[in-house]
Amino acid sequence: MSETVLSIEGLTAGYDQSPVIRDINIEVRAGEVIALLGANGAGKTTTLRAISGMVHPMEGRIVFLGEDLEKVSISARARKGIAHVPESRGVFFGLTVAEHFRLGHRTEKLDVEAAYRYFPALAELKNRRCGLLSGGEQQMLAVGRALARHPKLLLLDEMSLGLAPLIVERLLPVVRQYAVDSGCGVLLVEQHVQLALDTADRGYVLSHGQIVMQDDAAKLRENRELLLASYFGEHASEVAGGDASPSAAGPGGAVSS
Repeated sequence: MSETVLSIEGLTAGYDQSPVIRDINIEVRAGEVIALLGANGAGKTTTLRAISGMVHPMEGRIVFLGEDLEKVSISARARKGIAHVPESRGVFFGLTVAEHFRLGHRTEKLDVEAAYRYFPALAELKNRRCGLLSGGEQQMLAVGRALARHPKLLLLDEMSLGLAPLIVERLLPVVRQYAVDSGCGVLLVEQHVQLALDTADRGYVLSHGQIVMQDDAAKLRENRELLLASYFGEHASEVAGGDASPSAAGPGGAVSS
């Protein structure tokens, strides 16, 4: 079995002492792509922010390569190999593509050739300012910049936001290939469920801040009705005629929160 890159254990986190996610458990192994699914407001972005250190846990642990991250700062997490691409993409409209790859920590040198290897179009655009790029090109830059750090854990928040599905279909296989090539673990938040599950090895479904379903991506694709029921917080047992398995639907087969 591959090395565990990320282990989230009983995590509760939120804002202003109000929890958004409650008692969640997620595991990401080396070379694995994990889809984190759920309706808007389910807690997906909060989960990623907690991993990268932007949100402090109220309870539970986040363990990265065997190390508890409780006292590790945001910048230190990045230096240890956690790369977070937010839904805002985190790019600078006034800088060229090439200039983005000269930004980094004080002693960090990004591997621009690695980014160009996975996204050849970026090499052709290297002298173009980011503000003149299309949405798909900006997303390529955001992900390419993360890959140039050679991360051990890649967090991707809504890659498809504002993009046509056709563009996302081109981006996600690159993420899949990078995970295979490098052994990087990937935690992918994606609103296009089918596209996410076509790329992922396994998936977790969040509803109202709780994990209500988890399984192999292939099994989640096969049981679309159960997946959608979990997605919207209904009862899996009702949708599946009482045959929802505990492994897929959680304790007692219930997926409502």
